[in-house]
Amino acid sequence: METAEQTEQRLRRVIDQADLVVHDGVWCFEESPADQPPALTPETLAVVRDQESWSRLVPVAQEGDGVERFGVFSFHFPGQADNSGFVGWLATHLKAELGTGVFVICGSNRARGGIYDYWGCPIDLLDQAIEVVRALRVS
Repeated sequence: METAEQTEQRLRRVIDQADLVVHDGVWCFEESPADQPPALTPETLAVVRDQESWSRLVPVAQEGDGVERFGVFSFHFPGQADNSGFVGWLATHLKAELGTGVFVICGSNRARGGIYDYWGCPIDLLDQAIEVVRALRVS
């Protein structure tokens, strides 16, 4: 069990130790029916599905009505880092600072230490989101 202060200190160490990458470009989700899995290309960052459709995170190829545009950044965590609670902690900071929510897609790469996260926010807020992240990394 940790106190709130201990959790804050631990997660500030975790964010400081993580490899941060800000991905170039504007990103969106492309959808396809559940019975038609999307093609996996080098540009595809993530693919998830529910009972009805696939959703693939890729660079925006065409501007169009209704396409949400996101900026994306990611963290790879060192294998020994206790990053439990990280998503909720950082999402809360970003919501408080930016007034918007984020999406997070997690994966695992044991060769790089384990868990990694892709974070997305409205493209117009990407620079501000990265400022918040960098402030948390140095404090």
